[in-house]
Amino acid sequence: MDIQAKLQAGKGAGYARWAKVFNLKQMAQTMNYLSEYNLLEYAVLEEKATAATAHHNELSAQIKAAEQRMAEIAVLRTHIVNYAKTREVYVAYRKTGYSKKFRAEHEEEILLHQAAKNAFDEMGVKKLPKVKELQTEYAKLLEEKKKTYAEYRRSREEMRELLTAKANVDRVLKMEVEQDVEKEKDHGQR
Repeated sequence: MDIQAKLQAGKGAGYARWAKVFNLKQMAQTMNYLSEYNLLEYAVLEEKATAATAHHNELSAQIKAAEQRMAEIAVLRTHIVNYAKTREVYVAYRKTGYSKKFRAEHEEEILLHQAAKNAFDEMGVKKLPKVKELQTEYAKLLEEKKKTYAEYRRSREEMRELLTAKANVDRVLKMEVEQDVEKEKDHGQR
């Protein structure tokens, strides 16, 4: 926490004391974390943080892909059901020579059937899959998503811990560099 910036923003001495204690506690937690996981070299910490972030992003992409496919299956299943329900009415409509009177009487069913056919054409579906197969695939995807999501939560927590520790170390290293620069300025002025 940048104490100087907060003091300039109008915070008081009590806040400064609290912030110093908070910063010390954060650094103590960071040191405990780094020593517990044997991340005492900066390069190793940076490598682990990068790997954790990459793994987290990979799991996120897997979950999104599963969700997208599940949504496609749901839409396809709806269209298949609508197509099957309205097929007989549409066949009768064709047999009447596309009669306007018949269309007016069965407008809703005909529109549902045509919408389902258009959706199949857009999806590039040549042969309609069975609803049972779609339900099986959906259930499989849902199971995979649940397993992946559990791992996703763990990886997110690990990534957050690593990135927090890295940020704290970066902050300390930056402070040390700034202090060295100030010492050099003071030394140069004397």
